[in-house]
Formats: sequence, structure tokens, C-alpha cells
Amino acid sequence: MNTIKKAVAIFILTLSISINAQNEPFRVLVRGKGEPVLLFPGFSCTGDVWSSVVSELSQNYECHVFTFAGFGDVPAIETPWLPKIKEGVKQYIEDHNLSKSTLIGHSLGGTLGLWLASEKGAEFNQLIIVDALPSIGALMIPNFKSEDIVYDNPYNQNILAMSDEDFGKMVEGMASAMSMNTEAQKQIANWMKMTDRKTYVYGYSDLLKLDLREDVASITVPVRVLAAAKPYGKEMARKTYEEQYRNMGSYDLRIAENAAHFIMYDDPKWFMNQVSELLP
Repeated sequence: MNTIKKAVAIFILTLSISINAQNEPFRVLVRGKGEPVLLFPGFSCTGDVWSSVVSELSQNYECHVFTFAGFGDVPAIETPWLPKIKEGVKQYIEDHNLSKSTLIGHSLGGTLGLWLASEKGAEFNQLIIVDALPSIGALMIPNFKSEDIVYDNPYNQNILAMSDEDFGKMVEGMASAMSMNTEAQKQIANWMKMTDRKTYVYGYSDLLKLDLREDVASITVPVRVLAAAKPYGKEMARKTYEEQYRNMGSYDLRIAENAAHFIMYDDPKWFMNQVSELLP
């Protein structure tokens, strides 16, 4: 009888661990030793997007490289996706005593960094925001209102219903505009194809809904924003960023004139120079 009870207890414990593992909002790879640096990828990308950056930084810093749920081979989680990511990151920072780390975030990862830094209790040493805005929805949608963004809409239904082949063709076209590097374009498209489809649809809805244009006023740590000039040109990029960040008290805007959205792929030397200037 005791043997049966032990077996049942072990089964329940194993099941609990399995369920908890599936509900984790991200996976983290830690490399190097030194002052902590958190690296957040953009939407649909895995932490491998930072591979060359981490190879250099990990020689002197402890790099915490995130891959969010539903991206790569990390299991998907239930909605609301982005709020769960944010709360999970806050808990990770607390559990690992990372409150004075440098945060480097690309695209979605940069917006997530702004969200965390705008709230009480999430203290960073500094933020390096890579081609990310406080409100992507306001950039993309005329007469944008956060409350109008819902999961159940015709666009989302269409994406969910797409065949893998049609979805693949769509994201290949999207990736071609995100980088000037043809090999990088292939990798970006592959990451998008690997993304859990519901995460791709509903997670992006979460991102579109998020509007931090007022909230960034509460950020007090140093912020460097790295913006891509291509494809619309340096002046258009500057205008867009200055409009979106107008409520932030102080930030340092740098524009990568020879790069599209994936600055770290298109102009890696310039990118690393910007990062190296700030790290102690």
C-alpha cells in the first residue's frame, strides 16, 4: 500500500513539474560572469538573435539571454501573453537579484523593457532600446485607441486560418524588409515560421494594444535608443522617435544610418560601439 501511495505521489509531483514547465513564460540562457546584462529578443525571435553580441559581452559580463514562450522551441502559454511575460521577468529579476542590471531589448524586447522600467519595483542600471517604440499600435493604426485592439478580429482570424505554406510566404516578404542582410532575412523568416501560431496572432495583439507613451515619463534611469534609418530615412526615423518618446524626461537617441530593423545584423560594429560606450 505504501508503495502505491509513493508511486502516486511521484506521479503527481512529476505531473506538477511538467505543467509548471509548460507554463513558464520564457527560457533563459546564462553565459559569462560579471555585472548582469539582460537581453530581450524581438517578436518571434529566439535568444539566438543575440549570439554575436553575447559572444563578445560574455567575456566581461553575465548575460541573461531570454527566449519568450511560443518562440523557437519554448512551449506556448495561455493568453494574455505579454502581461504574463512581464510579470515573469519581474519575478526572475527578483529571484536572481538582478535589479541593477543593464537591459538590452530589441523591438518587442525594447518595448517590454520600457514597460518594466516605467513601473515601481523594477530598477535597472540603464536601458539600451533597439529600434523599439512605446506604442507600435499608434505607429501602425490610424486613430489608434488601445481599447479597440481585441483578439477576435478578421485579420487575426485570417492569420490563424492560413496554411503553413501561405504563412511562410507572408513572413518571408516581411523579413525581407527587416534587414539588409540576406542571410539574416532567411533566419528571421525561419523564426517567424517556428512561432506558435496563436502566440504569433494573440501575442502581437498584446503588443499592439500596449501604449506606453505617457508611462515613459516615469522612467528615471539612463536610456539610449538605437533607431534604424532604413527604409524611410534618417529624418523620418528621428521624427517618429521624438514624437513617441516626447514624454520621456531624458534619453539619448542614436540613429543607425546603414541599418534596417535588425541593427545588430546590418551594422554590427556600430551596434557594439553603442553598447560598449555604456557598459561599465
